[in-house]
Amino acid sequence: MSTKTSSIGIVLVALGASSYGMLATFVKLAYQEGFTTAEVTTAQFIIGILGMLLINLFQRVKQKNSVRKTTTKNSLQLMLAGTSMGMTSVFYYLAVGYIPVSIGIVLLMQTVWMGVLLEWVLDKKKPSIQKTIAVFIVIIGTLFAINIFKINFNDAHIDWTKGCLLGLLAAASFTTTMFTANKIALEISAAQRSLFMLFGGGIIVFGYGLFTQIGPFNFEIFFKWGIILALFGTIIPPLLLNAGFPLTGIGLGSIVSSLELPVSVCMAYVLLDEQVEPLQWVGIACIIFAIVIMNVSFRKK
Repeated sequence: MSTKTSSIGIVLVALGASSYGMLATFVKLAYQEGFTTAEVTTAQFIIGILGMLLINLFQRVKQKNSVRKTTTKNSLQLMLAGTSMGMTSVFYYLAVGYIPVSIGIVLLMQTVWMGVLLEWVLDKKKPSIQKTIAVFIVIIGTLFAINIFKINFNDAHIDWTKGCLLGLLAAASFTTTMFTANKIALEISAAQRSLFMLFGGGIIVFGYGLFTQIGPFNFEIFFKWGIILALFGTIIPPLLLNAGFPLTGIGLGSIVSSLELPVSVCMAYVLLDEQVEPLQWVGIACIIFAIVIMNVSFRKK
């Protein structure tokens, strides 16, 4: 794989992860307006699926017969893989309802070491020294980024047990999504792969909404937050990640995707007025430094 191709993959993954970084703040704002997790996830996936259908239709019209069709096997595999995407949305959105966004995103960023570990176990790819150092720096940076030394675990407004458990479940689900994006049906377009993964994720989300929604569904969510959530949660990121991860590999891709952390913290700082102290910015700088280490090392290689 050429350096140019790998660099393109890094850019795609970074942009996709940054889009995900904006989501938690938008979800928190929707919660403040009284919308439920079921309403938020349902609107996001319905609009996202419709948007991805339009993208696929445009692709077919533009490229005509050059678009490779999916097989039944590929479709089912992608839908099964997409269920982890739906789980990530449900777990993550529930988590930020119990804990601050800046903490939730750090828990989600455990995909960094989960991704490298998964690659080691399943692909038998032992992490390089550079990758190991980068992961270590990312972990230290995340501890600083959440200001671990000043967290008030006795805050009655925060449920640390539920929030942390849900955040870690979201990280595990997201790691699975990244792994499958790097393995399944690579011969078809990113738009097609994203569509079928959204179908699979939609099954999880709609099932969750069906069994948890109490009271009438508030359809205003579609017009107030649905489009924004769909763009940054189910349209842009899957397209970019499905196109980028096959070029980077899950190990490097997982580390590049840690850009989601500084983006999310900045969004929470600007729109939610969450306090971000100097030590947290040091942590964010550490994470970015780790990404630079990986990038420079990869280019040399």
